[in-house]
Amino acid sequence: MGVGSQVGDLAPNFSLPDVDGKIVSLKDFASKQTVLLTFHRGKL
Repeated sequence: MGVGSQVGDLAPNFSLPDVDGKIVSLKDFASKQTVLLTFHRGKL
């Protein structure tokens, strides 16, 4: 199994559709504002 991210690590760039279907990348927000990434593991 690979090594996961640690606190303080930079997040890898990724792209996802926004609520309007436009593709946005994490790099689109670089140096513009704080970005908080939240990942859920397992069932909610």
